[in-house]
Amino acid sequence: MAALPMRCRKYLAERGLGYDEVEEGGQRGIVLRAMPLPPGRFNATVADILIMLPPGYPDVAPDMFYAMPWLRLVATSAYARCADVPFTFGSQTWQRWSRHSSDWRPGRDGIWTMIKRVEAALELAA
Repeated sequence: MAALPMRCRKYLAERGLGYDEVEEGGQRGIVLRAMPLPPGRFNATVADILIMLPPGYPDVAPDMFYAMPWLRLVATSAYARCADVPFTFGSQTWQRWSRHSSDWRPGRDGIWTMIKRVEAALELAA
């Protein structure tokens, strides 16, 4: 199964990001392994991040992302806003981070765009 185009794989390799391509029930995605989290913000220092890749990717944008373990804000011990719904995939129950964007540029954007969205959401979590 090859869910990622070569340019996305090249980007991940250049950044030294470990990942697995995953598929279940006809859904495809990638899991970014042990992604560093903003220091002192969450109850963990790293998390696996699942990004589901829709049919037509990369011309069609990924939508939300999912974290494992479930992340709580250190300051409040609460989940971040819109990050408290479970999503079962690959026999695990992931924490869904409902973050949407309508500015995807088909033919220009790729996994790098989604990773920047994930990093921004984690940095700005409240």
